[in-house]
Amino acid sequence: MNRHSIAVVAFDRISPFHLAVPCIVFGEERGELGVPSFDFRVCAAEPHALATSAGFSIAARHSLDDLAAADVIIVPSWRDPAETPPEALLDALRAAHARGAQIVGLCLGSYVLAAAGLLDGRAATTHWAFADDFARRHPRVRLDPNVLYIDDGNITTSAGTAAGLDCCLHVLRKLVGSHAANQVARRLVVAPHRQGSQAQFIDEPVPERAHGERLAGLLDWLRANLQTDHSLDALAARMAMSRRNFTRRFRDTTGTTVGAWLIGQRVAFAQRLLEDTDLPIDRIAEQSGFRTGATLRQQFAQTLKTSPSAYRRAFRGA
Repeated sequence: MNRHSIAVVAFDRISPFHLAVPCIVFGEERGELGVPSFDFRVCAAEPHALATSAGFSIAARHSLDDLAAADVIIVPSWRDPAETPPEALLDALRAAHARGAQIVGLCLGSYVLAAAGLLDGRAATTHWAFADDFARRHPRVRLDPNVLYIDDGNITTSAGTAAGLDCCLHVLRKLVGSHAANQVARRLVVAPHRQGSQAQFIDEPVPERAHGERLAGLLDWLRANLQTDHSLDALAARMAMSRRNFTRRFRDTTGTTVGAWLIGQRVAFAQRLLEDTDLPIDRIAEQSGFRTGATLRQQFAQTLKTSPSAYRRAFRGA
């Protein structure tokens, strides 16, 4: 099996955290976890030691020339939304996109992809705090500032900071499957899978203790019982809360609705079954809570822009 080639673009005044996100997901050897290794390279956009926003410098051994052979190119941010990126970087991204490489823009990296013209007419996201500025500078992009990340075929963009980690785990999942991505997430002590449609900004990130602990227990119980139908009234009663209060607290804590959260969990579980088993589609639909193969196919089409059978073939082929 050929190793996937991953290239990360580094530039002067880069944030060390943003650079570290793809490095920690793709750049470390985790053979003991059953995770395939990658041909991983950090590529400097400028031919000198790069200053960081934290006051130290880094020296990348590779240049933009290495983008020409990469399967996945990640732009982990950008130093200034008002600054047009170097033409050499934009040309390299355009060439990579033209040959079919996967291009990823994390946080303000979406500005770089937009400057290259890769996001024109496409759905994308960026950090919510820069949404108005981005929309003004790049009106041809269908910006959605209310999600963690957007996978639009061979272009993927994410919101800021921690959402970049969610996005990289999503890309890892596409490359090598849910099991490997979950192993990496577990090693990093982060949630194994957050749907890209989840809200960027959650009003109450740290829930009130008693209800927060009980809600966490409820989420674990739901994950273990995805094949069962769950009504709002029954879940609210399980939490000893009114339907209205339960619905509000669920959204405040997770950033999404009960229905959307369940669909995301069921799709993720179906993905794992498609990757790890030879169960027929109808059986996977039953076990993941979608009841029928038709419903599973509909949700895959809406969520992943593919069919269960095509997903299984693509994963097995990889």
